[in-house]
Amino acid sequence: MLQTTKQFIINNALYLALIQAIVAFLGSMYISQIMGLKPCDLCWYQRIAMFPLFITLAIGILRKNKDTWLFVITPAIIGWMVSIYHVLLYYKIIPDDLAPCSTGVSCTTRYFELLGFITIPFMAFTAFSVIIALMLVERRRVLAQSV
Repeated sequence: MLQTTKQFIINNALYLALIQAIVAFLGSMYISQIMGLKPCDLCWYQRIAMFPLFITLAIGILRKNKDTWLFVITPAIIGWMVSIYHVLLYYKIIPDDLAPCSTGVSCTTRYFELLGFITIPFMAFTAFSVIIALMLVERRRVLAQSV
């Protein structure tokens, strides 16, 4: 069972990353457009990194491009770094004075917390982490095939 799950992830890393990117995109749109919660500056930066990923992944899958992981991992790492900063601000590990959100919505606004720890910044961090991990799996698969 574990081996088949592992093989499934290896064989479908790009598709799984595409699903994660689409879920992140739709979740972000739901939070801002349906729930009416305005994004802070850091949320916008994370959106800038996340939104093109599902397009890049879809094109890479359709074209069967072996370098798709390379085009996806760079913006994912940038978004991941912004999300780490956002999470640290949110949980007051970094003081509010270092928040770039000087006008508009504060980067530490607590809209909601599911189960006491799942926040909007944490969801972004998780989405980027999953995509990066899947791109590393894809990289390993591509390199193993070229040997």
